[in-house]
Amino acid sequence: MTTATPSLPATAPLDAETLFTGTIAPEGADRLDEAKLTRWMEANVAGFNGPLTLSKFKGGQSNPTYKIEAASGNYVLRRKPFGVLLPSAHAVDREYRVQAGLFGSGFPVAPQYGLCTDETVLGSWFYVMGMVDGRTIWDGSMPGSTPAYRRATYDAMIDTLAQLHSVDVEAAGLSAYGKPGNYFGRQVERWTRQYRLSETETMPQMERLIEWLPATLPEQTRTSVVHGDYRIDNMIFAHDEAKVLAVLDWELSTLGDPLADFMYVCMAWVTENGGRSGVQDLDRKALGIPELDEVVTRYCAATGRDGVPDMNWYFAYNFFRLAGIMQGIKKRVIDGTASSDHAKTMSERVNPLAERAWEFAEKAGA
Repeated sequence: MTTATPSLPATAPLDAETLFTGTIAPEGADRLDEAKLTRWMEANVAGFNGPLTLSKFKGGQSNPTYKIEAASGNYVLRRKPFGVLLPSAHAVDREYRVQAGLFGSGFPVAPQYGLCTDETVLGSWFYVMGMVDGRTIWDGSMPGSTPAYRRATYDAMIDTLAQLHSVDVEAAGLSAYGKPGNYFGRQVERWTRQYRLSETETMPQMERLIEWLPATLPEQTRTSVVHGDYRIDNMIFAHDEAKVLAVLDWELSTLGDPLADFMYVCMAWVTENGGRSGVQDLDRKALGIPELDEVVTRYCAATGRDGVPDMNWYFAYNFFRLAGIMQGIKKRVIDGTASSDHAKTMSERVNPLAERAWEFAEKAGA
């Protein structure tokens, strides 16, 4: 289980399977009051039977995520970090709301069991959902898979994204989940603001991007639920088939331009693998991984588009946004509130991301 942890341009191989798979015993500030949680579960989660035991998923730099094992089954708990938080960040209530709406529409997400906004229970807001039995694909090269299975998996990822962008937001009870227009304008403003609030040094590329991006915004022609961090390792696949059972980590979701999600997926094709979701430096033909133009064709066919705009602006924006996210992690490392040991390594990637963003901005005419 991960939380808004970007897949970054590689500088050295990362063993994501080791870093993020499995659970550890909560220590220090990550420990929760199991007695209070048990009482809350008994009062709020239908069918719950204790006793329960808690462990913490190893992945996740943003919202700490726990596995609850109980007599009635396994659950997942996600909470806000403790301490002072950036405005609008760590909105677990929004994660709960969007997944509850999407689950009712038949989209593959975990069932949602309850949201707690009473900080006297565990010290911060949290929600509980079902634990989906499946597997996470941390490495976009999918070691050990056949070419046919890899292609089917990538096809399933794109088809599921097209399904998300086709959800009737009103029927799902999500018509007020976000504003309908100017998505990229609002996002550039948001990430600029978040970056400024966590800024620790002056970076020339970020300053240029903060000036250039809002002056060159693309036209928005559609509105849908957007996930905000959609990639291969933010979903659970079936153990024995190329089928998406649940899409995870909805912290950055809202209503917006569906091209934001699609262009973010396409980032894998301009990002080196490094043991993560990038596929730029892989022998895609030998592995069975579709080429970028094939991905574009499949998505457009599923969503009724004639094509997509020039991708370079969107790539510049996405690398800029990732730099903003990583800057937030960097600030939490400095403040001592980062939620995993891996956070410090991730926080050192801000400058490379900003440089990559400006490269694409120049390709887009900056």
